[in-house]
Amino acid sequence: MKANKNQPSAETQQEAMRIAKATQKPGQTKEQTKLIAQGIEKGIAQYKKQQKEKKRQADKAQKKQRREKQQVQQTSLPETSVAETTPNRSMLPWLLLGISWAGFIAYVTFR
Repeated sequence: MKANKNQPSAETQQEAMRIAKATQKPGQTKEQTKLIAQGIEKGIAQYKKQQKEKKRQADKAQKKQRREKQQVQQTSLPETSVAETTPNRSMLPWLLLGISWAGFIAYVTFR
């Protein structure tokens, strides 16, 4: 059977009782020890919740960082390749035009 969400696990209860008994004062009743153990259980449960939340936040931040890094890589790589190929394409027609004019001038001059 699963423990209720509001109720700490059996392991946590045993740990809390062990701590409460270890710090027990002379003349302290069993009921007082149980109350102390319950307080310790609540403290342990709260600590575990805080740690889970911290881990969850760290995971979210890490995922966000990965996504941003991927976006930067995706946006920078295509721009670089397009920027490198675009000047070559735009220079090719001018280069061919210059060669054809030089050939025409050479033909007319040396004919």
